Amino acid sequence: MKHTLPRSIFCLEPESHLGLEVDVSERESVTKALQAGLKKYSKPANVVVNCAGITRDDFLLKMDPVKFQETINVNLTGTYNVVKEACTILVEEGEPGSIITVGSIIGQMGNIGQANYAASKAGVEALTKSVAKELGMFRIRCNSVIPGFIDTPMTHSVPDQVKKMFLKLIPLARFGEPQEVAEVIAFLASDRSSYINGTSVKVSGGV
Repeated sequence: MKHTLPRSIFCLEPESHLGLEVDVSERESVTKALQAGLKKYSKPANVVVNCAGITRDDFLLKMDPVKFQETINVNLTGTYNVVKEACTILVEEGEPGSIITVGSIIGQMGNIGQANYAASKAGVEALTKSVAKELGMFRIRCNSVIPGFIDTPMTHSVPDQVKKMFLKLIPLARFGEPQEVAEVIAFLASDRSSYINGTSVKVSGGV
């Protein structure tokens, strides 16, 4: 039986939000986007969620360097670019902030055919802990959310036999919903988590 959650719909008014296309693997693209936000709102983004991510799965012995590097460029270097630029502006403006990165249970466990993805997400988690130690003195918190197997378009292409294998590892005996990850992100973004810093929060059903 599929687990269901109550849904809320939020409408963004055109005059109150700013939509931008950003390539997180390119520092200049990230800088341009954050500066555009600063110009529009006259204050820096005090909540930043790093959720860009890709997979380029293959067995290690078959994985070409391009697949490996593309994954690192978006998942790890992209997180570095966003965190560095966002925190630079926050420090310059003297503003506090909450930075949230999105890791993965694969970054902690490893997985067959995902050496590149696992390495990138392990790096995200380590980066997060280091940033928390460096920037806490500036009232900037940095925490990581570690999703398990979540029902998203990224996981829809996973073969059924692999899904069944993962399902056996999950004590709650089901896959997670995107909203369940979003709830944790919203908590870490809020003042309710004001004394949480450098922490990795698993949303994995008990894995």
